[in-house]
Amino acid sequence: MPVFRSIVFSAALAGLIVGVVISVAQFFGTVPLIQQSEVYERKAVTGTPPATHEHGGTTHDQGKPHSHDSEWEPEEGFQRNAFTVAANILTAIGFALLLTGVYAIRGHAVTWREGLAWGLAGFIVFTAAPGLGLPPELPGMPVADLTARQTWWIATAAATAGGLCLLTFRSTAWAAVLGLALIALPHLVGAPLAPESHSDVPHALSQRFIVVVTLTSLLFWALLGISTSIVYGRISRPQS
Repeated sequence: MPVFRSIVFSAALAGLIVGVVISVAQFFGTVPLIQQSEVYERKAVTGTPPATHEHGGTTHDQGKPHSHDSEWEPEEGFQRNAFTVAANILTAIGFALLLTGVYAIRGHAVTWREGLAWGLAGFIVFTAAPGLGLPPELPGMPVADLTARQTWWIATAAATAGGLCLLTFRSTAWAAVLGLALIALPHLVGAPLAPESHSDVPHALSQRFIVVVTLTSLLFWALLGISTSIVYGRISRPQS
Protein backbone atom coordinates (compact mmCIF):
# COMPACT_ATOMS: atom_id res chain seq x y z
CA MET A 1 0.00 0.00 0.00
CA PRO A 2 2.76 2.57 0.75
CA VAL A 3 4.21 1.97 -2.72
CA PHE A 4 0.82 2.41 -4.38
CA ARG A 5 0.20 5.59 -2.38
CA SER A 6 3.61 6.95 -3.41
CA ILE A 7 2.87 6.23 -7.08
CA VAL A 8 -0.53 7.93 -6.98
CA PHE A 9 0.51 10.98 -4.94
CA SER A 10 3.68 11.50 -6.99
CA ALA A 11 1.80 11.23 -10.28
CA ALA A 12 -0.94 13.60 -9.11
CA LEU A 13 1.48 16.28 -7.92
CA ALA A 14 3.84 16.05 -10.89
CA GLY A 15 0.93 15.88 -13.34
CA LEU A 16 -0.67 18.96 -11.83
CA ILE A 17 2.54 20.98 -12.13
CA VAL A 18 3.38 19.84 -15.65
CA GLY A 19 -0.21 20.18 -16.86
CA VAL A 20 -0.35 23.82 -15.79
CA VAL A 21 3.04 24.65 -17.30
CA ILE A 22 2.20 23.02 -20.62
CA SER A 23 -1.16 24.80 -20.72
CA VAL A 24 0.65 28.14 -20.48
CA ALA A 25 3.01 27.04 -23.25
CA GLN A 26 0.05 26.06 -25.43
CA PHE A 27 -1.73 29.38 -24.88
CA PHE A 28 1.32 31.17 -26.30
CA GLY A 29 2.31 28.53 -28.87
CA THR A 30 -0.28 26.21 -30.39
CA VAL A 31 -3.51 28.08 -29.58
CA PRO A 32 -2.74 31.16 -31.74
CA LEU A 33 -1.95 28.86 -34.68
CA ILE A 34 -5.19 26.95 -34.16
CA GLN A 35 -7.10 30.23 -34.09
CA GLN A 36 -5.57 31.22 -37.41
CA SER A 37 -6.47 27.87 -38.92
CA GLU A 38 -10.06 28.16 -37.70
CA VAL A 39 -10.45 31.30 -39.78
CA TYR A 40 -9.52 29.41 -42.96
CA GLU A 41 -11.70 26.43 -42.03
CA ARG A 42 -14.76 28.55 -41.34
CA LYS A 43 -14.16 30.55 -44.47
CA ALA A 44 -14.17 27.31 -46.47
CA VAL A 45 -17.43 26.23 -44.81
CA THR A 46 -19.34 29.51 -44.89
CA GLY A 47 -17.67 31.21 -47.84
CA THR A 48 -16.86 34.30 -45.77
CA PRO A 49 -14.31 34.75 -43.02
CA PRO A 50 -15.73 35.22 -39.53
CA ALA A 51 -14.94 38.20 -37.36
CA THR A 52 -11.69 37.53 -35.60
CA HIS A 53 -11.49 37.78 -31.85
CA GLU A 54 -9.31 36.56 -29.06
CA HIS A 55 -10.21 33.31 -27.36
CA GLY A 56 -8.63 30.28 -25.84
CA GLY A 57 -8.71 26.80 -27.28
CA THR A 58 -7.92 23.15 -26.91
CA THR A 59 -6.07 20.92 -29.30
CA HIS A 60 -9.14 18.72 -29.84
CA ASP A 61 -12.00 19.43 -32.28
CA GLN A 62 -10.82 22.94 -32.95
CA GLY A 63 -12.42 24.98 -35.69
CA LYS A 64 -15.77 23.22 -35.79
CA PRO A 65 -18.31 25.60 -37.37
CA HIS A 66 -20.76 26.83 -34.79
CA SER A 67 -24.36 25.85 -35.39
CA HIS A 68 -27.38 24.85 -33.36
CA ASP A 69 -27.16 21.32 -34.77
CA SER A 70 -23.49 20.75 -33.88
CA GLU A 71 -22.36 18.76 -30.87
CA TRP A 72 -21.76 20.57 -27.62
CA GLU A 73 -18.40 22.22 -27.21
CA PRO A 74 -16.99 24.59 -24.57
CA GLU A 75 -17.74 28.27 -25.06
CA GLU A 76 -14.89 30.47 -26.17
CA GLY A 77 -12.98 32.25 -23.45
CA PHE A 78 -12.74 31.07 -19.86
CA GLN A 79 -14.70 27.84 -20.30
CA ARG A 80 -12.61 26.69 -23.25
CA ASN A 81 -9.36 27.60 -21.49
CA ALA A 82 -10.49 25.78 -18.34
CA PHE A 83 -11.21 22.61 -20.32
CA THR A 84 -7.78 22.90 -21.94
CA VAL A 85 -6.02 23.11 -18.57
CA ALA A 86 -8.11 20.28 -17.11
CA ALA A 87 -7.43 18.02 -20.10
CA ASN A 88 -3.69 18.74 -19.93
CA ILE A 89 -3.57 18.03 -16.19
CA LEU A 90 -5.44 14.73 -16.57
CA THR A 91 -3.18 13.72 -19.47
CA ALA A 92 -0.08 14.59 -17.47
CA ILE A 93 -1.32 12.62 -14.45
CA GLY A 94 -2.05 9.61 -16.64
CA PHE A 95 1.44 9.54 -18.15
CA ALA A 96 2.97 10.36 -14.75
CA LEU A 97 1.32 7.22 -13.36
CA LEU A 98 3.04 5.27 -16.11
CA LEU A 99 6.45 6.75 -15.25
CA THR A 100 6.13 6.40 -11.48
CA GLY A 101 4.95 2.82 -11.98
CA VAL A 102 8.15 2.16 -13.91
CA TYR A 103 10.21 3.74 -11.11
CA ALA A 104 8.50 1.48 -8.57
CA ILE A 105 9.20 -1.60 -10.66
CA ARG A 106 12.85 -0.59 -11.04
CA GLY A 107 13.10 -0.77 -7.26
CA HIS A 108 15.88 1.75 -6.72
CA ALA A 109 16.23 5.50 -6.32
CA VAL A 110 15.73 7.35 -9.61
CA THR A 111 17.81 10.49 -10.17
CA TRP A 112 16.44 13.43 -12.12
CA ARG A 113 18.80 12.50 -14.99
CA GLU A 114 17.33 9.01 -15.17
CA GLY A 115 13.85 10.54 -14.95
CA LEU A 116 14.74 12.82 -17.86
CA ALA A 117 15.88 9.78 -19.84
CA TRP A 118 12.56 8.03 -19.20
CA GLY A 119 10.75 11.20 -20.19
CA LEU A 120 12.65 11.45 -23.46
CA ALA A 121 11.83 7.80 -24.12
CA GLY A 122 8.17 8.69 -23.65
CA PHE A 123 8.58 11.52 -26.16
CA ILE A 124 10.04 9.12 -28.72
CA VAL A 125 7.32 6.52 -28.15
CA PHE A 126 4.26 8.76 -28.01
CA THR A 127 5.24 11.76 -30.15
CA ALA A 128 8.29 11.39 -32.37
CA ALA A 129 7.68 7.91 -33.80
CA PRO A 130 3.92 8.31 -34.49
CA GLY A 131 4.52 11.87 -35.69
CA LEU A 132 6.73 10.64 -38.53
CA GLY A 133 3.68 9.11 -40.18
CA LEU A 134 0.86 11.14 -38.64
CA PRO A 135 2.09 14.66 -37.95
CA PRO A 136 -0.16 17.01 -35.96
CA GLU A 137 -2.95 18.45 -38.13
CA LEU A 138 -4.63 21.81 -37.90
CA PRO A 139 -8.41 22.23 -38.26
CA GLY A 140 -9.37 22.31 -41.92
CA MET A 141 -6.64 19.91 -43.02
CA PRO A 142 -7.60 16.65 -44.78
CA VAL A 143 -7.06 13.60 -42.56
CA ALA A 144 -7.34 9.83 -42.96
CA ASP A 145 -10.06 7.69 -41.38
CA LEU A 146 -10.07 8.09 -37.58
CA THR A 147 -10.10 4.35 -36.80
CA ALA A 148 -7.21 3.72 -39.18
CA ARG A 149 -5.20 6.55 -37.66
CA GLN A 150 -5.83 5.40 -34.10
CA THR A 151 -4.89 1.81 -34.95
CA TRP A 152 -1.65 2.83 -36.65
CA TRP A 153 -0.77 5.25 -33.84
CA ILE A 154 -1.27 2.63 -31.11
CA ALA A 155 0.65 -0.01 -33.08
CA THR A 156 3.52 2.42 -33.71
CA ALA A 157 3.75 3.45 -30.06
CA ALA A 158 3.68 -0.18 -28.89
CA ALA A 159 6.27 -1.31 -31.46
CA THR A 160 8.56 1.62 -30.64
CA ALA A 161 8.29 0.96 -26.90
CA GLY A 162 9.07 -2.72 -27.41
CA GLY A 163 12.00 -1.92 -29.67
CA LEU A 164 13.49 0.58 -27.22
CA CYS A 165 13.17 -1.92 -24.37
CA LEU A 166 15.04 -4.56 -26.35
CA LEU A 167 17.78 -2.09 -27.31
CA THR A 168 18.12 -0.79 -23.75
CA PHE A 169 17.78 -3.87 -21.57
CA ARG A 170 19.17 -6.63 -23.82
CA SER A 171 22.80 -6.48 -24.89
CA THR A 172 22.64 -9.23 -27.49
CA ALA A 173 22.78 -9.07 -31.27
CA TRP A 174 19.38 -10.68 -31.79
CA ALA A 175 17.77 -8.18 -29.41
CA ALA A 176 19.33 -5.27 -31.28
CA VAL A 177 18.16 -6.57 -34.64
CA LEU A 178 14.66 -7.33 -33.37
CA GLY A 179 14.43 -3.98 -31.61
CA LEU A 180 15.39 -2.03 -34.71
CA ALA A 181 12.99 -4.12 -36.79
CA LEU A 182 10.12 -3.38 -34.40
CA ILE A 183 10.83 0.35 -34.52
CA ALA A 184 10.99 0.38 -38.32
CA LEU A 185 8.05 -1.95 -39.02
CA PRO A 186 5.16 0.54 -38.67
CA HIS A 187 6.91 2.98 -40.99
CA LEU A 188 7.57 0.27 -43.54
CA VAL A 189 3.86 -0.58 -43.48
CA GLY A 190 3.04 3.10 -43.73
CA ALA A 191 0.56 5.37 -41.99
CA PRO A 192 -2.97 5.72 -43.39
CA LEU A 193 -3.09 8.40 -46.07
CA ALA A 194 -5.41 11.37 -46.02
CA PRO A 195 -7.73 11.75 -49.01
CA GLU A 196 -6.55 14.16 -51.66
CA SER A 197 -8.53 17.35 -51.19
CA HIS A 198 -7.92 21.07 -51.24
CA SER A 199 -7.26 22.92 -48.01
CA ASP A 200 -7.22 26.68 -47.55
CA VAL A 201 -4.83 26.36 -44.60
CA PRO A 202 -1.42 27.69 -45.72
CA HIS A 203 1.37 25.12 -45.87
CA ALA A 204 3.65 27.40 -43.85
CA LEU A 205 1.08 27.59 -41.05
CA SER A 206 0.73 23.80 -41.00
CA GLN A 207 4.50 23.31 -40.84
CA ARG A 208 4.84 25.86 -38.04
CA PHE A 209 2.13 24.03 -36.11
CA ILE A 210 3.96 20.71 -36.43
CA VAL A 211 7.16 22.27 -35.10
CA VAL A 212 5.45 24.02 -32.19
CA VAL A 213 3.44 20.94 -31.18
CA THR A 214 6.55 18.76 -31.30
CA LEU A 215 8.59 21.18 -29.19
CA THR A 216 5.72 21.53 -26.71
CA SER A 217 5.51 17.75 -26.43
CA LEU A 218 9.28 17.55 -25.90
CA LEU A 219 8.96 20.07 -23.08
CA PHE A 220 6.03 18.10 -21.64
CA TRP A 221 7.93 14.81 -21.50
CA ALA A 222 11.18 16.35 -20.25
CA LEU A 223 9.39 18.14 -17.41
CA LEU A 224 7.30 15.07 -16.62
CA GLY A 225 10.33 12.80 -16.42
CA ILE A 226 12.25 15.19 -14.17
CA SER A 227 9.32 16.12 -11.92
CA THR A 228 8.09 12.54 -11.42
CA SER A 229 11.57 11.31 -10.50
CA ILE A 230 12.08 14.11 -7.98
CA VAL A 231 8.61 13.93 -6.42
CA TYR A 232 8.53 10.13 -6.32
CA GLY A 233 11.98 10.05 -4.77
CA ARG A 234 10.89 12.38 -1.97
CA ILE A 235 7.51 10.79 -1.29
CA SER A 236 8.72 7.19 -1.41
CA ARG A 237 11.76 7.91 0.77
CA PRO A 238 11.53 5.93 4.04
CA GLN A 239 10.74 8.15 7.01
CA SER A 240 13.33 7.97 9.77
